Amino acid sequence: MLHADKRPQCQLTILETSDLHGNFLPIHYANNKPNPVGIAKIASLIAAERTAAQNVLVIDNGDLIQGTPLAYHHAKLNREPVNPMVLALNYAGFDAGVVGNHEFNYGLDTLRKAVGESVFPWLCANIVDEKSGEPFLGKPYLIRELPEGVRVGVLGLTTPYIPNWEEPKNIAGLRFIDAVEAAHQWVRVLKEEEQADVIVVSYHGGFERDLATGEPTEPLTGENQGYRLCMEVPGIDVLLTGHQHRSLAAIEVNGVLIVQPGVAGAVLGKVSLTLTQEAGKWHIASKSSELLSVQDVEADAKLVEMVAPYESAAQVWLDQPIGKLSGDMLVKDPMQTRLRDDALIEFINKVQMELSGARISNTALFDNISPGFPSDITMRDIVSNYIYPNTLKVIRISGADIRSALEQSAGYFELSPDGEVGISASFREPKPQHYNYDMWEGITYTLNISRPLGSRVVELLYDGVPIDPDGEFDVVMNNYRAAGGGNYAMFQDKPVVKDIPTDVAELLAGYIMERGTIEATVNGNWKVIWE
Repeated sequence: MLHADKRPQCQLTILETSDLHGNFLPIHYANNKPNPVGIAKIASLIAAERTAAQNVLVIDNGDLIQGTPLAYHHAKLNREPVNPMVLALNYAGFDAGVVGNHEFNYGLDTLRKAVGESVFPWLCANIVDEKSGEPFLGKPYLIRELPEGVRVGVLGLTTPYIPNWEEPKNIAGLRFIDAVEAAHQWVRVLKEEEQADVIVVSYHGGFERDLATGEPTEPLTGENQGYRLCMEVPGIDVLLTGHQHRSLAAIEVNGVLIVQPGVAGAVLGKVSLTLTQEAGKWHIASKSSELLSVQDVEADAKLVEMVAPYESAAQVWLDQPIGKLSGDMLVKDPMQTRLRDDALIEFINKVQMELSGARISNTALFDNISPGFPSDITMRDIVSNYIYPNTLKVIRISGADIRSALEQSAGYFELSPDGEVGISASFREPKPQHYNYDMWEGITYTLNISRPLGSRVVELLYDGVPIDPDGEFDVVMNNYRAAGGGNYAMFQDKPVVKDIPTDVAELLAGYIMERGTIEATVNGNWKVIWE
């Protein structure tokens, strides 16, 4: 194409999905009601964009194969066919995928199976084989030459913080390199050796600082390095991000155009580039980014048909009866569940304690759509409430660690000027972190959220006496928390007394099936107060 001043011109559209988390169909698995998300809707948007533009690159930015009962059922019980999410990306013509942290949740065999079934490459420059030092999935970048002669380089990066969360056996033999360090190395390769005219970094990670002021928005652990990538690595034109589940577009940081397309396929990220050629070299003349909603988009009928066998098998499994409940374990108001001892939370904690032998336990209400358990419990009820493929660990910690962890959880709450209880900004932004507020069994405690952060634990007893700060206590919790996930640094590197490698959802289901009927109990061992 020739520009008005006769210079050759080229248009490029880059489409990004991220954090699809196993969302294929636009439904809520808790009740099968409509939910405007998923790759089946995204595929329709992608097809429309391909019709409208000549040069289209489509990239998935990670956290693809975990997150819904459909994804869980495939990974655990229906492994033979092609991974359903890979099936969808193959069909939609994706050009590349990037490894997300949740890709490791089901183990390396499951990840490598998904990679092997993909007709597109998976890019990851900064996770390398421990022995060879080579990127563990092969080439770390993709070069695509457009018909006009423009060379586009796409580099894949993943948050290197994964060893702080993931089961060691799921990442055995791998080494995780700092994303900024890897970007310096590979962007130079793209620029100098590959002669890329456009450099796109697809980074499964988010932003650690405010995009306008540069002020830190979280502890600078290295989990999110998007701001540093923009500020410290020269040559990046576009940074595709994810992990934080934020909806970001139409923003540049230090001249780098950024986009982040939320979670579950509610939106599709779109980058539009216009390039012009001068003296034989292509330059970006303009660039913009936006988010395309799937709200009123019809799901791709062919994709819906393709996933039908997977979906049918998963639905049969979800409706499998597990047992019965005597009493009330429904979640009617998530905030109330987090303000005082609750039958559902107490049940999960007591199962963890009984199966592990630990006398103290903690768990969380992971989101605000957890329904609780009805009187007739099915597998659907289990996976709708315990939504992560967590396992359990018993770690040995001090009384002071317990107090510190309770203070961390107490930061979940804030009081409005008129005394209304709400969720604090640190647990609301950049994404809701309900899963990082823990509730405990085996100790007695009171949180006074009228008091300043760090001094909200006003009662803390074990066996009826004040807890000894120097005492040692064995506590059972999920593997994410036991590794310090969610800013619980007091748990990091503590002795592991017991490791229970079975998914908690399976443990809960087995516990109920063995007993036939469970009873809702509330012993009132903890509460949240304010003045």
